[in-house]
Amino acid sequence: MSAPLAVISAASLWGPYKDIWQAVVNAIWKRQPEATHLLDQILKKYKSDFISLFRNPPKNAQQHEKVQKASTEGVAIQGQQGTRLLPEQLIREAFILSDLFDIGELAAVELLLAGEHQQPRFPGLSRGLVAVLLYWDGKRCIANSLRTLIQSRRGKTWTLELSPELVSITTRFTDELMEQGLTHKILTLVSQIDVNTEFEKLQRDRGLGSEKHRKEVSDLIKECRQALAESLFVWACQSPLSRDDTLILITYLEKVTVEADGSLDRVNLALLMALLYCFDVSFLEQATEDREELMHQLPLLTERQYIAAIHTRLQDARPWKLPGLQGTVRLAWALALRGISQFTDVTALAEFAEADEAMAELAIADNVFLFLTESVVRAENFYQEEFYIRRIHNLTTDFLALMPMKVKQLRNRADEDARMIHMSIQLGNEPPLSLRRDLEHLMFLIAELYKKDPFNLELALEYWCPSEPLQSSTIIGSYIGIAHQRPPQRQVVLSKFVRQMGDLLPSTIYIPYLKMLRGLANGPQCAHYCFTLLKGNGSSHAENIQGAGGSPVSWEHFFHSLMLYHEHLRKDLPSADSIQYRHLPLRGITQKEQDGLISFLQLTETIVKWSENARLALCEHPQWTPVVIILGLLQCSIHPILKAELLETLSAFGKSPEIAASLWQSLEYTQILQTVRTPGQRQAIGIEVELNEIESRCEEYPLTRAFCRLISTLVESSFPSNLGAGLRPPGFDPYLQFLRDSVFLRFRTRAYRRAAEKWEVAEAVLEVFYKLLRDYEPQLEDFVDQYVELQGEEIIAYKPPGFNLMYHLLNESPMLELCLSLLEEGVKQLDTYAPFPGKKHLEKAVQYCLGLLNLTLQKENLFMDLLRESHLSLIVTSLEQLLQGINPRTKKADHVVNIARYLYHGNTNPELAFESSKILCCISCNSNIQVKLIGDFTQDQNISQKLMAGFVECLDNEAAEEIINADEELEAERKQAPIYHETRINILNLLIASLECSPPNLALYLLGYEFKKPVSNTNLQDPGVLGCPRTCLHAILTILENGTETRSGPTAVQQSPHLAELCYQVIYQLCACSDTSGPTMRYLRTSQDFLFSQLQHLPFSVKEHEIPALNQMSWLMKTASIELRVTSLNRQRSHTQRLLHLLLDDMPVKSYLAEGEGGIEDESRSVSGFLHFDTAAKVRRKILSILDSIDFSQEIPEPLQLDFFDRAQIEQVIANCENRSARGPVICNVKHLHKVLIAEVNALQGMAALGQRPLLMEEINTILQYVVERNKLLQCLYAKRHALESWRQLVEIILTACPQDLIQPEDRQLIIRDLLQDLHDKILNDDAAQELMPVVAAAVFTLTAHLSQCVRTEQKEPFAVPLPGHSQFVLMLDGSFTIPPGSEGMVVGFASIGDSSLHIILKKILDFILKTGGGFQRVRTHLYGSLLYYLQIAQRPDEPDTLEAAKKTTWERLTAPEDAYSKLQRENMAIIESYGSALMEVVCRDACDGHEIGRMLALALLDRIISVDKQQQWLLYLSNSGYLKVLVDSLADDDLKLQSLLTPQPPLLKALYTYESKMAFLTKVAKIQQGALELRRSGVIVKLAQCQVYDMRPETDQQGIFGMRETPVFIPAPVERYRQILLPALQLCQVILTSSMAEHAQAAGQVLQFLISHSDTIQAILRCQEVSVGSLQELALLTGIISKAALPGALGDFDLDVTEGMQIELQGHIGRFQRQCLGLLTRFGGSDRLRQFKLQDDQAEGDKVNKRDEIELAMQQICANVMEYCQLLMMQCAPTFEHTVCLFTPSLSETTNRDGPRQDPQAAVIPYWRLPGLGIIVYLLKQSANDFFSYYDSHRQSVSKLQNVEQLPPDEIKELCQSVMLAGVDKISTTQKYILAKRRLVKLINNRAKLLSLCCYIIETCLFILWRHLEHYLLHCTPTDSQDSLLASRNRIKSRRLQDTFNSDPNFDFKSGLSRVSQLDIDQLQIEAINSFGESLQKKLLDIESLYSKVRSRYTFIQALVRRIRGLLRLSRT
Repeated sequence: MSAPLAVISAASLWGPYKDIWQAVVNAIWKRQPEATHLLDQILKKYKSDFISLFRNPPKNAQQHEKVQKASTEGVAIQGQQGTRLLPEQLIREAFILSDLFDIGELAAVELLLAGEHQQPRFPGLSRGLVAVLLYWDGKRCIANSLRTLIQSRRGKTWTLELSPELVSITTRFTDELMEQGLTHKILTLVSQIDVNTEFEKLQRDRGLGSEKHRKEVSDLIKECRQALAESLFVWACQSPLSRDDTLILITYLEKVTVEADGSLDRVNLALLMALLYCFDVSFLEQATEDREELMHQLPLLTERQYIAAIHTRLQDARPWKLPGLQGTVRLAWALALRGISQFTDVTALAEFAEADEAMAELAIADNVFLFLTESVVRAENFYQEEFYIRRIHNLTTDFLALMPMKVKQLRNRADEDARMIHMSIQLGNEPPLSLRRDLEHLMFLIAELYKKDPFNLELALEYWCPSEPLQSSTIIGSYIGIAHQRPPQRQVVLSKFVRQMGDLLPSTIYIPYLKMLRGLANGPQCAHYCFTLLKGNGSSHAENIQGAGGSPVSWEHFFHSLMLYHEHLRKDLPSADSIQYRHLPLRGITQKEQDGLISFLQLTETIVKWSENARLALCEHPQWTPVVIILGLLQCSIHPILKAELLETLSAFGKSPEIAASLWQSLEYTQILQTVRTPGQRQAIGIEVELNEIESRCEEYPLTRAFCRLISTLVESSFPSNLGAGLRPPGFDPYLQFLRDSVFLRFRTRAYRRAAEKWEVAEAVLEVFYKLLRDYEPQLEDFVDQYVELQGEEIIAYKPPGFNLMYHLLNESPMLELCLSLLEEGVKQLDTYAPFPGKKHLEKAVQYCLGLLNLTLQKENLFMDLLRESHLSLIVTSLEQLLQGINPRTKKADHVVNIARYLYHGNTNPELAFESSKILCCISCNSNIQVKLIGDFTQDQNISQKLMAGFVECLDNEAAEEIINADEELEAERKQAPIYHETRINILNLLIASLECSPPNLALYLLGYEFKKPVSNTNLQDPGVLGCPRTCLHAILTILENGTETRSGPTAVQQSPHLAELCYQVIYQLCACSDTSGPTMRYLRTSQDFLFSQLQHLPFSVKEHEIPALNQMSWLMKTASIELRVTSLNRQRSHTQRLLHLLLDDMPVKSYLAEGEGGIEDESRSVSGFLHFDTAAKVRRKILSILDSIDFSQEIPEPLQLDFFDRAQIEQVIANCENRSARGPVICNVKHLHKVLIAEVNALQGMAALGQRPLLMEEINTILQYVVERNKLLQCLYAKRHALESWRQLVEIILTACPQDLIQPEDRQLIIRDLLQDLHDKILNDDAAQELMPVVAAAVFTLTAHLSQCVRTEQKEPFAVPLPGHSQFVLMLDGSFTIPPGSEGMVVGFASIGDSSLHIILKKILDFILKTGGGFQRVRTHLYGSLLYYLQIAQRPDEPDTLEAAKKTTWERLTAPEDAYSKLQRENMAIIESYGSALMEVVCRDACDGHEIGRMLALALLDRIISVDKQQQWLLYLSNSGYLKVLVDSLADDDLKLQSLLTPQPPLLKALYTYESKMAFLTKVAKIQQGALELRRSGVIVKLAQCQVYDMRPETDQQGIFGMRETPVFIPAPVERYRQILLPALQLCQVILTSSMAEHAQAAGQVLQFLISHSDTIQAILRCQEVSVGSLQELALLTGIISKAALPGALGDFDLDVTEGMQIELQGHIGRFQRQCLGLLTRFGGSDRLRQFKLQDDQAEGDKVNKRDEIELAMQQICANVMEYCQLLMMQCAPTFEHTVCLFTPSLSETTNRDGPRQDPQAAVIPYWRLPGLGIIVYLLKQSANDFFSYYDSHRQSVSKLQNVEQLPPDEIKELCQSVMLAGVDKISTTQKYILAKRRLVKLINNRAKLLSLCCYIIETCLFILWRHLEHYLLHCTPTDSQDSLLASRNRIKSRRLQDTFNSDPNFDFKSGLSRVSQLDIDQLQIEAINSFGESLQKKLLDIESLYSKVRSRYTFIQALVRRIRGLLRLSRT
């Protein structure tokens, strides 16, 4: 038997009952379709608990023993392994609890364990106290479930409109319970359970805690009894009880007693009503379809024994404890008998039916009507239950309708009694005591019953039979609302009763009759009928006359009497001088007359309150003039109570604005409140005196309260600005002053006979203040003193009352102090949880105080701004600061704490909590206050705990409901729901605002973070763990988690979308803020698994709340992005992977919900199981379905059609009323707009305006409607944009931040393809909103970038065994080897997603570009970026130049099949071409104009397209449409901007970047021959020549010469910037020179012009003062240009007619360029070169490697360029071999002087008159040969490393990576390291390949030049020492020929250098040459040829030259 002794952790006496209640609520109240089945299961499971209602598990010796040993042996807990040891203390508590409730020991342990678990929800209570609450909560749940189940039965009184299936389940279940004796059990329990005895037991065992705990326990016990009693009541309403049950119920009622105030308590009232409904037959009168069936069920009609038994029982003469109760039951029975006698064949029941009269007589004898009035109708909850009201209404009307003879009898008796009283008064006797007052009681009952009508039933309409037919057919009194053609019989009888009772009315029942009328007039239509009755009575029908004024119950009579009183009393008015007049005896009105007047005044007040027609009719009546008479009477000396009634009646009249306006003037005129003091008057008059002298003495204040109510009504109806003008300064001030100073400020110090009245006074006066402040808008004119003329002098007018109130509330005024002290007192009183007199009024007063503070906070900013601008000398302080002030009573700054404490009462006083939360929300925006608040909130541990509990309780409140359609009328308890909801919203807004302030802030405290230590040290825990309290964070997570385990997802999303949105926002802010992010994400990940469970349910598609649903998803996706990023960074792979699978999988996910819970997985499992294969079971990827849920189309409201207002002006006004919400779009403030428009209409003058007012108002309505629509549109677009942004962020994080290997490459491509296609399909739809384009474009950009990267990193598997001699390979972006496209085994299609997909994507991007039209350039910028990335896919990646590829013959290369790159490129181009000039136009326009980034990207795109456009369509378009010319011309504008960039602190560098883009594009164009031609035509070089920026070369700073020593910054140094400007120009010149093969001479001429126009700069560069990468690159480019341009013959192409002088100057320039170029040779070709390198060695490690490569390359390039120049000069200047122009002296000394020291670095610059010797050439030759081999080896090594990267040692890999990325190499993964290493190796290989080709070229050129020179010197040259005339003449001829070639003599310096060659020189040359050009060198050169030139250069060229030189040397030796 050990198994059953396991402990249920949720406590069997609480947990299951909670579940039952939840199931019942879900099925019956929330009507969730899936809940029906669940309810059925639960009811079957727990049926025994319902049958044995409230029975506890008994004590048990075995359990006792087990629990006793639990501290050593432990107990087993259900669902957990092993046992748990219990502490001794808990065991002791368990035994106490077991004795206390008489429950089993294990049940007690369970309760305590559950209490421990639930403890965080009840801060301040021990587990034992919580267990007590749980025990009673379990009972309450089962009782409530029982009541609700019975309520949902099928029956005769109501239907809940549930599904038939559910109704049959509950009906069947409850029938079974009833058969088991439910009635008896319920009545027994109701008798047994008693709050007082339970409390005594608890008190004995210390089972009661704080006041709150006591209140909660007593509420739970009361609710249990109440629910049980109501179960019987609802049963009886639906189906009558059986005979035995009815008798048991009667037995119970016999013993019932009343409460202290004479009324029945809730439980007994419910049971009485249950019995009354058993006797109810009224439903049979309604012809419903199930009437027959119901008749069969009614034992009254079917069971004779039933009637007999009950009749006998009720005839029993034994009195009950309450005779009135007995009378009530007897009356109901008598009426039931009378009722059934009408329906059935009565013969069977005749004996009983006859007895109804007697039974009714018995009832009346028991004073039944008095009992009903005092004990039933006045019971506290009578009006809270609609069916109680209906039943007593039926009882009363049945009596009047079914027993007319009895009623007549009552009337006769009353008449008789009245006569006897009259006679005894005449005779002066005492009236007899034995008089019965049944008719009076009946009338009082009717008066009380209909006095309140909380459900707006207007049941009293049944008493009015309309004499004239009304318009609406449903008005006639019958609660079904069936339209009768003719009033039914019952109604005729009832209305006759009302009329006849008023005929010949005896004086005794005059007041009861008026009271009855007052009850019956309660309601808009009833009031109208009653008004008509009183009007009709007055008309003098002959038979109706009673004295002069007709019937005493008529308007005529009443107002006539008032007039007479007024005249009579006015004569009595003593003069103002007689001081004692107050104490004269009040003559004229006796007590009885006063009572009659008060009754009639109350009747008038009710009628006038409800019926506007009556109001106006009475006021406009010429004889009655009620307002005048009432005001007159108020001036007379009458009793304050009567005055109060008169004022109340005035208030009712004041409801109409028309009357209110004149009423103000009358009030002022009659000086009810004295506002004008006449000089001679010694005594104050009016209400102030009444208050201070009479009311204070009597300690009762009816008059003051009535006056406050009157002002309150008038203020609302109409507000006169010039009140009292002419007699005093106009304005409301005197009234305000009286209310403030005499009433409000002194209300606490006055004495009160009735304690409650104190709070009534406070409430009444605060209500006026609240209304005044609510309607006040600070205006500029309020802050200027307005002067008015009064009796000839200027005085200042009063300010508006709102202004005064604001002023008082923004200062430490007595008023503010009193308000704050009231708040303190209020919260103290509420903390006692005890009822006290006036509690309701105190709560209302507190609510108005909080409301005043709220209004002040809302208006203070505007008020203070206006005050600052004005010249008023008033000082105010913001309310936030005043609330920080010290409380004089506690000496602490606790005002805000007191306000916050109201949240602790959020459940009982939702309005106060709401106002309090609003104030806190307003204050919290200020970050300075936050720090103080935290101090105040946490100062006192006890209060701090309460405050936290208050906030949490408000957030946890389950009754909160978001009301979506506020149109429907709500019942009382549902009216609270939206208030709870708004409070939660305010608290969340408070948290959001606080989180934006810097810590410490209030949010950190409320959410449970550390605020005294660093926030990031917080360790968040579940509530209760390590003493962690339940915080707002737990509450928020609970709100969001509810429902996540079901299929429909989080319930908050569906039911309170706005709340859920803010909750998600708070979570996001916590995750996004750096301080809170760590602890929050850790907690959400580990304790909650929050993100996964939430993301499962995306997308939230809630059609009716589209905006909040989008925002919820946005915050959630943003949070998910952070989570993915953080888990990726921390390498928590499993977390990242889980989320990625959830978002990206297109296979049905096996849900990750806990096993066994029904969840999403069931669906998919059954589907795939059913289909037997998985391919069909593909589902949409979650990331795509989220995108689907964002609807890109947006309905736009119809434009305004206006008749009166001007449309443009209205648009302007709307714009002025717009304001940006803190987080959201700019929307128009509708209330503000409404005010503006109404003011506009009110300002119109004239009759025409009055006539059109209704039309104008209608139009205003239209405008407001339009603005509401417009606001919704803006909010919707904003939400969509927000959601899209978040979606984009999530996608970007998935693609960039998550580890690449978590998504397979092919999946990655498929995902990106799907995303791109869906995005495009949505945005290219015609309905798509343009506002979403930017976000979509940005997303497209990211996706395309990743697609490009994916496709290019694809095909990772290394190639198959390469064919011998074919070690070709291609390197993809990440350096993995693949088969080169086009070779064997190539996969068809370029990427795994296939070419067709790529083409679709391209077309969509192009469509998108065209869709943007002319605008949206920024959108296009993204799209151009996307397009560039896309086109990059087809771009061949960097391939390592392995020097092998060229082995194929030209023919082989020409006939090779087209590779995939070319194919894709060709197809792409075809698609682009298909878009024609539309696309060209857009791109070209963007390239020329618009935003800088847009221009740069458009240029880059053009660059890319032109380079693959084989047809040159785009180039043609560019040149033909003039765009190219525009671009070239724009260089002139750039010139100015670029000049400004060379200042040391430049402005933005935008201009530089656009210039670079432009030049890059022009260079690309120039590469095409046709392009170069077009560019020359457009004069690009001429433009460059005119640019002055190239002449502004900055001086280099000496410190930074050799590499920048300072840390590099983003903005480069001026020299660097200058190079960025110059290099593109030089590159462009070079490319134009290279491309213009056909017209080379013209191109060269133009370039020469460029060089000469910037000659200073050019020469400065050629001097090359510093050696750095930049300067060498400049030099390399420049020498390249000079070598092609500054050639003899270039001048011939100058088209200008050059004068002789200019020509000489030009030649001078050219000569200087030539000399300087040759001079460079000694620096970079000679032995200095090594030293130039050494200077560079102090660079950073990784940088150094790169720099070194670049410098090496630049130097070789310079040498190659100079050598080329030398060769060209020689070739062009010497037409034949024998006429060689010698550029070098015949000296090889350079070679010998190789290692000699050089003193001066500047000496390298050779003076231009000294020509270099041939030695340089030889040296260069040798050097290059050596370099060649070192480069060749390095190249080979790199290639082999590249082929085996994976085998390289880690250090080497690291070193390779460091040269690519300078920092952070250790942090990247191995695969990424390999990619970087490969990238570096490819770069190295290609660098070496370039160097090899340069070396080879230099060697070839050097050999050529050496050969020509040697040939000249050794064969043709005549030394100077052998003067031979023949040779001389030959020299002259040579000169002349040269002149012919040059048109001048530029090479005079050559001659001057060479003319001194002696024979000695030649001999020396010969010897040195033979030594230098030795065997080893020759062998090297031939090796080079065999190694390299075979594949790359002119084969056998070197061989031939070597042979010739060898021959020359041999020849000359011989």
